[in-house]
Amino acid sequence: MTILSFDIGGTAIKYGLIDDDFLIVENGEIPSLDSEYTEVCAAGVMKALKKIMTEYKGKYDAIGISTAGQVDFKRGYIVTGSDNIPGFTDTDMKGIFEREYGVPVAVDNDVNCAGVGEAHFGAGRGFDNFICLTYGTGVGGAIYLDGQLYRGYKSAAGEFGHMFTHVGGNRCTCGREGCYEAYASCRALSDVVSEKYGRYMSGREIFKPENLADPFIQEALDNWENEIVNGLISLSYIFNPPLIILGGGIMNEEILVEHIREKLIKSVGVNYQKVRIEKAQLGNKAGMLGASYLAKQRLDTLDNSDLLRLLNK
Repeated sequence: MTILSFDIGGTAIKYGLIDDDFLIVENGEIPSLDSEYTEVCAAGVMKALKKIMTEYKGKYDAIGISTAGQVDFKRGYIVTGSDNIPGFTDTDMKGIFEREYGVPVAVDNDVNCAGVGEAHFGAGRGFDNFICLTYGTGVGGAIYLDGQLYRGYKSAAGEFGHMFTHVGGNRCTCGREGCYEAYASCRALSDVVSEKYGRYMSGREIFKPENLADPFIQEALDNWENEIVNGLISLSYIFNPPLIILGGGIMNEEILVEHIREKLIKSVGVNYQKVRIEKAQLGNKAGMLGASYLAKQRLDTLDNSDLLRLLNK
């Protein structure tokens, strides 16, 4: 069994061939912006995916896809696309690729895939219940309950970034005001610091030692950590999880994870203080590994007649 797995981002598409032991035996990365187009869009991304699928045709038994946006998992259908890839809304991704390539396809939201990856191969191993959040340009979430990913009524559970934390607050990319990600995302931190210094400063640059000595940056980081913790307090009281996994490149900063851990424990009641706060372990492999696990599950649930139907399309 070999899975061809993809993790679609606004800048790049990561892909890999993944074997029976969920080891990545071959991998690569291509730009999300296809040379035929002037900006990243759904049509260009679909073209790029098809190019890799065609190149590896015959070498894989199923396809797993991790993508931003809200995904109807059962249908493999993108209900609401990402702002980073215009035009993905209402794309029948599973149907299109199963018809063209004749193998089972599993498609899910990128943070759901990361959560599945961490559950089976990363920080979530040994836990039947946890929540996972990723902090980047936005804030994404995944909920793992009783050993299963919880997707919700319309496969849209875990959109933690759009919890309201500030009534009438900053405008979010979703169009509403006061969403968690408008304050707790890495972009929110970057915007505050960049405005102060009149130039763009990424999260990575902000955490350089020489910048961490700056009093303004120290205050901005403290306020940002508090915003992250405010959301985690609410989630702790809702789920009472034994484990919270924090993902996104910014969470590689160990001092940040430690501050969040300390602040959260001080802010919740005694029944919630035993929660473990861990950074995600799989890095940029989480989405691909999670998507491959979901594709393997789909492959295993199909009988011979289903597989023949796909092969004869």
